[in-house]
Amino acid sequence: MRKITSLENLGFSDLYIAFNKAFQDYEIQFNKNDLKVLLQRRGFVPELSFGAFEGDKLIAFTFNGIGFYNGVKTAYDTGTGTIKEYRGQGLATKIFEYSLPFLKKANVSQYLLEVLQHNTKAVSVYKKIGFEVSREFNYFICKNEELQINPSSKNKDFEIIKIGLNQCISMIDFWDFIPAWQNSFDSITRKPNDFIIVGATIRNQVVGYCIFDPKSGDITQIAVNKKHRRKGIASLLLEDVLRYNQHSSVKAINTEVGCKSINDFLQSVGISITGKLFEMIKQLVPLQNFLAKDNTD
Repeated sequence: MRKITSLENLGFSDLYIAFNKAFQDYEIQFNKNDLKVLLQRRGFVPELSFGAFEGDKLIAFTFNGIGFYNGVKTAYDTGTGTIKEYRGQGLATKIFEYSLPFLKKANVSQYLLEVLQHNTKAVSVYKKIGFEVSREFNYFICKNEELQINPSSKNKDFEIIKIGLNQCISMIDFWDFIPAWQNSFDSITRKPNDFIIVGATIRNQVVGYCIFDPKSGDITQIAVNKKHRRKGIASLLLEDVLRYNQHSSVKAINTEVGCKSINDFLQSVGISITGKLFEMIKQLVPLQNFLAKDNTD
């Protein structure tokens, strides 16, 4: 007999077994530690995550992160999957519909996810259940040996030093776009020791920074003061953090398609566009209701 319920009473090993089976044909594979880190960084909340069970066996699931996104309490789809032999039965949609009353009761105002654009079947399903495309992202991947950081672009006037996350938070005016959920300061703060954070300084002023995950090779954030661009600062930052890279590749996930500065920079150092994603949002509470409530607090 099948049932849908929350995942609050399921152990991590059972979550991993279902996740591993659901994504066994996926291009990126996760070991147990990878999944544990992913769930923690994305803000996974078991009691607001749900799955379909056949007896005691988890056969389909949605892992939800809960947090604030652009000031709005948000559920983030950290991973939705169905074990292969149970696909085509609409289980993901049923789980989503089952979850809505619980998310609303927890005062979640919107639901956020990212989906590969070439996964047209998933995109179609999400649109049918009320998700709308909010942004388009590129993702970039490059093998270490294919990087092309140009030594001639270096500027010896700048010094690269390690800095703290709080310093980065004070430099959001360097941004050209708001980071996606997984690259946000909230996500980084959940496991801050996983990251290398460096800044470029001139006359003791930080004019650029990079946040890098050495285990995955992920450029989580990189930003340069607009007054100091085209001076090789981003190249200096990237070269420095790559000294710590433990992965065979370098990647930048979820850079906004319309952001020419970051897209041009990544391609200039040999990190090519590998694919595209949609960021999609479904409003669970009408936006005007949220704004009205927010204005009375």
